[in-house]
Amino acid sequence: MTTALDTAPATAAPDVTGPVDGAAREAAVPPGAAGPAGLADLADLAHEVRELVLRMGTSPHGTHVGGSLSSADILTVLYHRVLRLRPEDPAWAERDWFVLSKGHASAALYAVLAQRGFIDRAELDTYSRPGSRLAGHPLRRLPGVEFPTGSLGHGLSLASGVALALRRTGRAGRAFALLGDGELQEGSVWEAAMTAGHYGLDNLVAVVDRNGLQITGSTEDCVGLEPLGERWRSFGWATVEVDGHDLAALDEVFASLPHTPGRPTAVLARTVKGRGVPLFEGKKKSHSVQLSPRLFQRAMTGLNARRAR
Repeated sequence: MTTALDTAPATAAPDVTGPVDGAAREAAVPPGAAGPAGLADLADLAHEVRELVLRMGTSPHGTHVGGSLSSADILTVLYHRVLRLRPEDPAWAERDWFVLSKGHASAALYAVLAQRGFIDRAELDTYSRPGSRLAGHPLRRLPGVEFPTGSLGHGLSLASGVALALRRTGRAGRAFALLGDGELQEGSVWEAAMTAGHYGLDNLVAVVDRNGLQITGSTEDCVGLEPLGERWRSFGWATVEVDGHDLAALDEVFASLPHTPGRPTAVLARTVKGRGVPLFEGKKKSHSVQLSPRLFQRAMTGLNARRAR
């Protein structure tokens, strides 16, 4: 279920060549460029993403399990239903751009890139190993990765710059950034939010993985973020709150972009850190885990049992 937090009319944005209207955007993007999956397939795909994340967590350095699992449903919907991409042509000029600002969730990103055919599934077995392209934080040399990220707080600035460039050049693509909620304590995030609101970048979408935990504990105990929706609205953003594990609700939210013409959209996705694996759900210790064979089997048993309910 979604909750609209902002329906007020947008104020006039500065003229920066003008946005590409919805009809022009659709005309510029041929059918089939978005993900091919039907809504009924999403649950299976999201389950596989979680399974692949756990497998990557068995690497010698482990992986950031908690944030990868909490964002698995978001990434599944984006890559299979929303983003206009061509895996055979990653640099396609009319593509949508995606920035994983919370770069530590790279395992979930690699999983969806493999599902869409940007990389071979077998390459996932090289995760975080010497010589691998699959580093703990994404690298630009990997097809489908637009920017190296992981220094938290920078992804929204990158996506805002892309959105502004797309507008200035009249291209139909959109820019999406997935941010962690602890990352919102960085001042650079709000500088980007202020700038995007000023320019009325309605081809920009910020998705916040609002799982309530960061490496040191609760986000609200570290530096409180609430009322989060009001904060985004105050910077001129259309703001929507959604259950970040409700695949149909996520699909509905992304299908109706932009939520307010002339405004960027912030999607506040309420999630659970470690979602899908009872052993890790809602626990700070799931932030980064190296899964021994025994721990991997326990995690997989829990994942499969949760799905069978």
